[in-house]
Parts: sequence; structure tokens; C-alpha cells
Amino acid sequence: MITDYNRLSGLQKVAILFSVLGESLAMTLIKGLTQTDLRKVRSTIRELGSISFKVKKRVIEEFYFSFISDKFNESGDEPRKPFAFMEHLTDEQVVALLVSEQPRVIAIAMAQLPQERRMLVLVRLDAETKGRVLIEIGDLNDIPLEGVVDVAHDLEDKSHFLPRTINFSRGGGQDIAAILGDMDPEEERKYLEAISLENPELAKEVKKYHLTFENIFEFFTDGLLRDLMNSVELDTIAMAMKGMDEDTVNHVLENLPQKKQAMYEPVEGVVAKREIDKARKSIVQVAREMEKDGTFKLADLIGGGEMIE
Repeated sequence: MITDYNRLSGLQKVAILFSVLGESLAMTLIKGLTQTDLRKVRSTIRELGSISFKVKKRVIEEFYFSFISDKFNESGDEPRKPFAFMEHLTDEQVVALLVSEQPRVIAIAMAQLPQERRMLVLVRLDAETKGRVLIEIGDLNDIPLEGVVDVAHDLEDKSHFLPRTINFSRGGGQDIAAILGDMDPEEERKYLEAISLENPELAKEVKKYHLTFENIFEFFTDGLLRDLMNSVELDTIAMAMKGMDEDTVNHVLENLPQKKQAMYEPVEGVVAKREIDKARKSIVQVAREMEKDGTFKLADLIGGGEMIE
């Protein structure tokens, strides 16, 4: 019995289509067959033997989607995007569709979602699955186009059973950095460490795009640091400096205007760690906005490229 769709030749696929639909109907879908071609198809049908239902279904789907695509192109419409159906699902439906899938399937689907929807899915995963998904997102380039389309078709079929209430991304370090940036600092550090242990090369790629509070002081020029700190409230700076070494605090103060330097008061006493993390996260967010505006590129700073003062 034939059970492997991927091993079929084009002629065998045509023969299966003929055997399922019958010769008359199949010839209305496949135009331009000569008598010689038709004899080859009939001969191949006799040689095929039994064929699994799954293989027959895949062959029919391939010809169907090809037929529909041709119709779209004839009418001047754009080709159908494999994951377009997800745009019409609610947030709850997207989460319900993906959380029970394998990490690689979740990663492929998440790479197609806008950032806010990615986080909705990610927060619903257990710690182990979440780590695997982040690794997979950075390694999607190995998946052939047919594999991505197959995943899209499978998920679309499943989406029809959800309760009611193209272009595709290849993922990579930049996508992972964006996801990590939306996590709380403790979780952010934990998953970055996990990626570093399991895939050092991927971690290196992530760090080109992943801006942290610590690497602000490691890579920012004085000009960039001055612009950043002048865009942040003084109370936020003081809270963020809590626990930092004296040299770093002095470096920040030196890059503040004299008026702010005179008004600066360090935060004394015991402070909840979440308050310090919140202040540091807000400074990082301002720095990210600066990067979006083209003030600098983190990859250039880390790699020693041209810096914008």
C-alpha cells in the first residue's frame, strides 16, 4: 500500500487523481493531456496498487488548492496567504488552537502572529514548552515551504472545530529578542540563560537585538546615554540605580544636566525588587523607542559598527 505522499512523482499524483475522480471528471481539471499522456496515466494507475486514504486526500487537496490559486490569479487577486485564517480568529481561539500543539508547530504559527498575540500564547505554556518554543522560533529556517504550508492547512482544519466566543516569518534571533523584551526581568534572564546553554550560536544572534538594562552601560556612548537619561524621570533613574555599583551611578550622573544632578537623590533603605525592575524596564523601553526612531542600532553597538552620537 502507498502511504508516503512525499515519494510520489507528478505522474503518480495525476494517476491517483484519475483513480479517485474518474477519467472524465479528472480531465476537466487537467487540461492539455495528449493521448500518449493519457496512456501513461492509465498504465500508472494499474501499477500503483492500493493507496492509503491519507495519500488520496493529500493529492486531492494539492490539485484543489492549485486550481483555486489559478482562479485567484485569473481574477487579479493576490495569492492566498497560508496563515490568513488566523487573522479572523479571536485571541482566545488562537490560544486554544495552539497550546496543545507540538513546540515546532507552535513556533511556526507564532512566527506569523503580531507581537501582542505571540505573548498571549506564550504565557499559557508551561515552562518547559515555552523554552522549547523559543528555541524552535530561532531555528525555523530549516523548514521547507511545503512544511510551513502543511502546518497552516492542518491548523486551519482544526480551527473549524474551535468553540465560537503570503508571506510568513522565518523567526530568528530578532523575533526571540522581541518576545523576551515583553517578559518580566526575572523570566527574561531565565530563558536567555536557557537559550545560551542549549544553543550558544542562537543566543549570540538574540543578543544582537536584545537590549537589556545592563548592556546600556556596556555599549552606549556618552552621547546616547545622555539622550536616554534626559528622556527619563529623575525618580525613575534613582530607583533604577538602586544596587548599581558606584562607578555606574557616577557615570549616569555625569551625563545628566547640572540641574538634574543637583536634584538627584539616591533611593535609601529597603526597596522591593519588583520596583527596581519596573524602573529599569521603563528605561529599557525608552531606549528601545530610541532604536525604533533610528537613533542607534544595537547590532552596530555590539559589533563595533558605526554609532550615532
